Amino acid sequence: MNNALLKVYVKLQCLIMEEEGQDMVEYGLVVALIGLGSIVTMKAAATSFGTMFSNLASIAVANS
Repeated sequence: MNNALLKVYVKLQCLIMEEEGQDMVEYGLVVALIGLGSIVTMKAAATSFGTMFSNLASIAVANS
């Protein structure tokens, strides 16, 4: 039983020490940050465009 636990412990230590997966995690975090920034920017732009078009429509109705 001790031998099996030792093997599991050694495998976990090897997984923790590997740096190959670290790059993928970093890329994933960068992609998530870019996506979040894009969503926030697009929401702000959509609100601004909506307000602008509403103002243009009200001006067009007032002038006709």
